[in-house]
Amino acid sequence: MLPPELQPRAFRPYISSSASAPSFPTSSSSSYNNGDQNPNPSPTSSFYYGGTRTGSRRASSSMKNSRFAPSTFVHNARIAVALVPSAVFLLDLGGAPVVASLVVGLMIAYILDSLNFKSGSFFAVWFSLIAAQIAFFFSSSLYYTFNYVTLALLAALTCALANFLIGVWVSLQFKWIQIEYPTIVLALERLLFACIPLIASSLFTWATVSAVGMVNAAYYLMIYNCIFYWLYSIPRVSSFKVRQEVSYHGGEVPEDNFILGQLESCIQTLNLLFFPLLFHISSHYLVIFSSSAAVCDLLLLFFIPFLFQLYSSTRGALWWVTKNEHQLKSIRFVNGAVTLVVVVICLEVRVVFHSFGRYIHVPPPLNYLLVTITMLGGAVAAGTYAVGMVSDAFSSLVFTSLAVIVSAAGAIVVGFPILFLPLPSIAGFYLARFFTKKSLSSYSAFVVLGSLMVTWFVMHNYWGLNIWIAGMSLKSFCKLIVGSVILAMAVPGLAVLPPKLRFLTEAGLIGHAFLLCYIENNFFNYSTVYYYGMDDDVMYPSYMIVMTTFAGLAIVRRLSVDNRIGSKAVWILVCLYFSKLAMLFMASKAVLWVSAVLLLAVSPPLLLYNDKSKTASKMKPWQGYAHAGVVALSVWFCRETIFEALQWWNGRPPSDGLLLGSCFLLTGLACIPIVALHFAHVVSAKRYLVLVVATGLLFILMQPPVPMSWTYHSDLIRSARQSADDISIYGFMALKPTWPSWLLIAATLLTLAAVTSTIPIKYIVELRTFYSIAVGIALGIYISAEYFLQAAILHALIIVTMVCTCVFVVFTHIPSASSTKALPWVFALIVALFPVTYLLEGQVRINKSYLEDNVSENMIEEDNKIATLLAIEGARTSLLGLYAAIFMLIALEIKFELASLMKEKFEERGGLRQSHSQSGQTSSAIVPPRLRFMKQRRASTVPTFTIRRMATEGAWMPAVGNVATVMCFSICLILNVHLTGGSNRAIFFLAPILLLLNQDSDFFAGFGDKQRYFPVTMAISVYLMLTALYSIWDDVWHGNAGWGVDIGGPDWIFVVKNLALLILTFPSHILFNRFVWSYTKQVDSRPLLTIPLNLPSVIITDIIKIKILGLLGVIYSLAQYLISRQQYLSGLKYI
Repeated sequence: MLPPELQPRAFRPYISSSASAPSFPTSSSSSYNNGDQNPNPSPTSSFYYGGTRTGSRRASSSMKNSRFAPSTFVHNARIAVALVPSAVFLLDLGGAPVVASLVVGLMIAYILDSLNFKSGSFFAVWFSLIAAQIAFFFSSSLYYTFNYVTLALLAALTCALANFLIGVWVSLQFKWIQIEYPTIVLALERLLFACIPLIASSLFTWATVSAVGMVNAAYYLMIYNCIFYWLYSIPRVSSFKVRQEVSYHGGEVPEDNFILGQLESCIQTLNLLFFPLLFHISSHYLVIFSSSAAVCDLLLLFFIPFLFQLYSSTRGALWWVTKNEHQLKSIRFVNGAVTLVVVVICLEVRVVFHSFGRYIHVPPPLNYLLVTITMLGGAVAAGTYAVGMVSDAFSSLVFTSLAVIVSAAGAIVVGFPILFLPLPSIAGFYLARFFTKKSLSSYSAFVVLGSLMVTWFVMHNYWGLNIWIAGMSLKSFCKLIVGSVILAMAVPGLAVLPPKLRFLTEAGLIGHAFLLCYIENNFFNYSTVYYYGMDDDVMYPSYMIVMTTFAGLAIVRRLSVDNRIGSKAVWILVCLYFSKLAMLFMASKAVLWVSAVLLLAVSPPLLLYNDKSKTASKMKPWQGYAHAGVVALSVWFCRETIFEALQWWNGRPPSDGLLLGSCFLLTGLACIPIVALHFAHVVSAKRYLVLVVATGLLFILMQPPVPMSWTYHSDLIRSARQSADDISIYGFMALKPTWPSWLLIAATLLTLAAVTSTIPIKYIVELRTFYSIAVGIALGIYISAEYFLQAAILHALIIVTMVCTCVFVVFTHIPSASSTKALPWVFALIVALFPVTYLLEGQVRINKSYLEDNVSENMIEEDNKIATLLAIEGARTSLLGLYAAIFMLIALEIKFELASLMKEKFEERGGLRQSHSQSGQTSSAIVPPRLRFMKQRRASTVPTFTIRRMATEGAWMPAVGNVATVMCFSICLILNVHLTGGSNRAIFFLAPILLLLNQDSDFFAGFGDKQRYFPVTMAISVYLMLTALYSIWDDVWHGNAGWGVDIGGPDWIFVVKNLALLILTFPSHILFNRFVWSYTKQVDSRPLLTIPLNLPSVIITDIIKIKILGLLGVIYSLAQYLISRQQYLSGLKYI
């Protein structure tokens, strides 16, 4: 029957519109309702409409209250079922370009959203999807995969529509769209529910066909159509309509509250019924009438969805046809009977006689009759019971008689002895009695008799065969199958026991799950059969693992919702069923049990402590430690499987460092639910978790050499690494020493420990000193050993440089009482070490080469000298990069500290103004207690370095920051010349370094926050002008021959023309740089007048740098004009 909300008033009692003055049904109201009443109105709410019925108003009142209400989109999980796998499939088709486009676009959207620029984030998401779709069109292989252009275009259109639906789904997450455009939001919601069943079913079928083939594609499409029809076409109440709970009691939900209308519901019904059939006809049109099985395929592809549609009508799927319950019952009864007959007959031809004919021991034509009675009778009995038609004594009698007849007919079909034929008839009788009377004794009798019949069937057909299958004899396998079937039959009876005995149900389910895992593991991983000396492959299909997994999870969820099993049983069963899926990805015999152990160790925070109604649902500290220890032990126990997974992923055995890092990383990731759900308030737990995850990532990236005493090499790992294939293929390779990677790991972990305050360097000056020196030594030795192995004398200088850098950065960030006086000298030492190290690097190697030259009596070849000079050049380039990074780090640190200082000073002034303006109030009333406590704590922990003291003793910071910035920029320019030959594009990436300049009293006295962009634009202009002059000079200078600038000659014309064009670009650059320095609006149109001066430089120049200057001049002039105009308009608005 229809849910209560969809029933017409004829089947519900009349409810007064006034809760204070109720009225009762009258004859007039009955005549208005056609004289029909529902004698048993349902008092419960409908799950499908998302509301409860506890009030008392009429449907008309509900209609008035069904207005738009912004809220969170409550159907996200339902939409994700279809769109998330579709998005993954599209990413797989598109490849790296699509992923890159999405990553860049979504990062921009995230940044804009974090800046509270909601509309910009919205458009960034859509532009990223559009860019990804364009990349998909150019990078995917659709046009080469399909043989026909029309199919390729149709596939591309389907992918584009799926991408569009993803964008629509994301758009519904923005609250400001709901507030500003309510009608559009409702239309988008309806568009999602209307289009997803059509698009998602096509994509899911496409993915399935790509994996398993095209033979049964129409059936895959039919299954996905049924799933998505159930998810999206059953009437749902809109997420954005006001639903007052009192509105639905006694009154039907108004149709305008439904997401889908009548047209969309009709289209989806037609898609469910006809699209799989038409797809099958179009793909098999040559053989659709070639055999009886082909004709049965046509009938099944229509009547199975039709039967599913009739069942869905019990949940309101045909609300758009009629709401009269009597009409719906007649539709279901007549059409269901015809459909059931057709489906059963087609299944007999297509499945039973085709695949299981060897088990039918009755000769024709009697076999057709008995099989039809068995299947049709069983289908009728199951269908009538499922739709609730077995409700009185007569229907119960018919149901029981049908069960007895079906059981006897089925026993005769499989060859059960006639002498024992009463046994299956009695078993059918007791099974029917259990369904009608819920008698536990009846079900016990059915289990006993059914077990005997199953045992007879197995022994009669398989016991005498001498076959080894899945690594065991067939007799052993038969024992497992019989045990699994008996447990499966016993569980429904155990489920109806009282709650005190539900441990029996749990034990039965867990035992059945263990047996199922063991059987499928052997079948899937030992896929051979031995029979009288012959070996053959036995294919246990992957979809069987998927089907049994999700069927088991559905049963567990149903029993858990009905409180038939406890949380611990749910935990064990979910872990066992999910662990089976690991077999689909790794061909290991132990992967199932290893995955089960890992899931059992990881999942307790999610499954055992998730009862929010209980105060004891949170873990205690000792429980957290215990679970973390169990996780670590489980990961170590599963190291061989982790080794196999890494070997499968990399194609070669992983190193000990990679294996150890993977164990650390897996342990840290597995402990995230413990910390996030139960110890989110414990800061130390978060710190240790970050350290564990970081340790794993560092071990994976660096792969340091691990001592033999730290590792355990099992036979599997030892045999994998003793293979001689690598040596025979690649030969012996000289490996680079990897021990310095331990130093980098140690330095990184020390830095993380200090950042997370695991090491309290903020409060202990001595510890801060030792920390900075230790990190500097570790980094210095690592850099020396990794990049400067040939120059041992430089190692001391590099280590001293890194120690000074670490000391400077640490004590600048967390100063002490005397550090402000010593840090300028530390920076001076770093600057002094730069030229010494640079010059000493080349001098040491040259002297060494000279000594070798004398010793060998000029026997060194010229190419060895050239190699030495190249090595010197490379080492000096590396030194330049190292010092550029050092000066960049120092400049960034000083810029950050000065910005923090200015912010604190501004807040301090603001607090003073507020305290002076609010007279009569105490400071404790102004400052909240929490903020006051934080300020007191901060003042007590860092008492030696106040803002005023910073202003007096830290006045060197701006000058030091400027020196570091200028040196970093200069070194980067030198590296640009050495590495790229003076690239034109490099200046646009290097000039932003000058944003780190600060205002000081020595070098940049007039430089302030308003002029922060002036160095960037000025550097770009000056660099391009100087390099343009150098290009002109280089083109006309002929070396020893002198200048080639004879008047009237081609070189002279070249110089004059390009110099003139270069000079024409000066006005725009001068005006723009003056504007950036002063940032005052221009009332005249001089910037626009300079644009024509740049056009000749863009068009007729011979030097690319002058062309770039001309383009920049045009851009500068336009930008200056637009900014000045915007300032002028803003001023007018202010006035």
